Amino acid sequence: MANSILFQNLEKQTYARREAFNSLRTNLQFCGVDNKVIMFTSCTPDEGKSTVTMELARSLNDDVKKVVLVDADLRKSVFVGRYRIHSEETMFGLSHYLSGQKKMDEVINHTNIENLDMIIAGPVAPNPTELLGRELFVNLLSSLKERYDVVLVDCPPLGWVIDAAVVAPNCDGVVLVVESGAISYRYLQDVKKQLEVTGVNILGVVLNKVKVEGGGYYNRYYSGHYKGYYNKYGRYGYGRYGKYGKYGEYGHYGEEPTEPLEDMAGPSGDTTEIPGGGITDHKNAINFDHLYQTVRKENER
Repeated sequence: MANSILFQNLEKQTYARREAFNSLRTNLQFCGVDNKVIMFTSCTPDEGKSTVTMELARSLNDDVKKVVLVDADLRKSVFVGRYRIHSEETMFGLSHYLSGQKKMDEVINHTNIENLDMIIAGPVAPNPTELLGRELFVNLLSSLKERYDVVLVDCPPLGWVIDAAVVAPNCDGVVLVVESGAISYRYLQDVKKQLEVTGVNILGVVLNKVKVEGGGYYNRYYSGHYKGYYNKYGRYGYGRYGKYGKYGEYGHYGEEPTEPLEDMAGPSGDTTEIPGGGITDHKNAINFDHLYQTVRKENER
């Protein structure tokens, strides 16, 4: 029997924010009806992939889609703490299922968002890559695909750990979330090549945390409503995770990339002033060539 969980910290969606994610939703729908299981990853941590995944789930809800969000970041999940997920019962997650402790129906949670269910990550696992590579995970995604209109899978950053490459072949498509001004053209290419090796259909890129200049309509909305949005999440601690005590001892993604951070980052003048879940380049959310040109220009300034 499915458990019920409550998102106690859902950010209010402004008009501009809602329209940005509606545009992303529409772009993904034009990628084809066969893309039901969609994976999200990034190059490095803190680029906003989990926020984008969550907000897309909320946008799909507006389209009366039955959606399930699978938190497959078994190393450093942020959902329970960020959204202050609460349940009157003990919560079980993906790591419980993949380790054989619980059945699928015991880890699927109904939420207080209509038409949205969720499988949380569960306690940090000592062997996440091995768990995600098991037949149990393949069977899970296959079953969810039959039950739901859309399955969103949030994975760790592929530029740091291999987990997303293990998950990718079992998905219909992947979206890469990239922080504007933070990732080099070369680093982005390397991550894209890793995805191509898996054979997954690359649906495109979300260019996130874009600095908006000028006094236009979107700039007024982003400046007024998004400033400081992403950084606020850092203040939230992790809630309790059932009988497992505090769920929130952050895991880790292993060693940092060998590429120097100085080479990975854009010029200091391009650091974002509008952090958080806004997708200001949503018109090009499915255009890798445009994204590469954008990143290259940022690194050449």
